[in-house]
Amino acid sequence: MRMRTSLVTSIMGKSVRRFNRLLLILVLLLLVAAILVFFLENQQVVGLVFLGFAFPALPVSALMVGALLLGLLIGPAMGLLVVSRSRHKLRLRLNDTTK
Repeated sequence: MRMRTSLVTSIMGKSVRRFNRLLLILVLLLLVAAILVFFLENQQVVGLVFLGFAFPALPVSALMVGALLLGLLIGPAMGLLVVSRSRHKLRLRLNDTTK
């Protein structure tokens, strides 16, 4: 009886994994389609001047994606900085209390 139960759960587990994989693929395809539509709808070329620096004229979508990528790089870097500083302060406090 136990062998049969484990076989059933094994089969159900495989179908759940397949469903999850299919769902992930569907979500990724929708995301790619949304990004493609965004790029195709925002092809107007604009010039950008920031703090006196003139950037070359690029499509709005390219500037938006560039800003997104820059944020994706800066955000985690700032998070790592905060975590490392707080760990350093915690180590200093622990060293002071043990002495």
